[in-house]
Amino acid sequence: MDIVNYLPELLSVSIIAIFMAISPGADFVVITRNSMFHGRQSGLYSALGIGLAIWIHVAYSIAGLAIIISKSIVLFSLIKYLGAAYLIYIGYKTFMAKGKLNDEQVNETQLSSFGALKLGFITNALNPKTTLFFLSLFTQVVNPSTPIWVQLLYGLIICLAHIIWFSFVSIFFSHPALVSKFNTHKQKIEKVVGTVLIGFGVKVAVTTIN
Repeated sequence: MDIVNYLPELLSVSIIAIFMAISPGADFVVITRNSMFHGRQSGLYSALGIGLAIWIHVAYSIAGLAIIISKSIVLFSLIKYLGAAYLIYIGYKTFMAKGKLNDEQVNETQLSSFGALKLGFITNALNPKTTLFFLSLFTQVVNPSTPIWVQLLYGLIICLAHIIWFSFVSIFFSHPALVSKFNTHKQKIEKVVGTVLIGFGVKVAVTTIN
């Protein structure tokens, strides 16, 4: 079928995807944390991890599991409690971290490229905020009769929106001028970031599906 027939739906998905990506949340805090404390490369790999995790949500939405999850308190609760526990764990580690930044960024060996990618991936995959977004998108905006290839195109748009936005966030927060300023307040910033992550974890734990 001609993609023109789905332009209104495509436009709606694109606008929602942009606002979803830029809205503050756990993904933003994790990217900021990794970029400031472990360097630009770690931030970019975490952004890629978030983009890859988007496909998990796309997959279960296209498979029709979004409707099942939206109706199952048990499944949604499992996702949200795993996500909450992970955020609280990362927040605790950040809060308790010690060390100093240097002018050439933090030693990249503290967080490997794979470790950064995994952190971004898990954070988004277990983020109930993202789950709720896909539940709403694929049950209320995307027509069930929309071809699979068009839905995959929607997934690509959402994925790219997240990667582009969080790459920008990473580049900004890993700028040498900012890192130099953060360096003198490293431990205080770690406490704040850790507290925010723990706060997000608690918020996630009380998230409801309605």
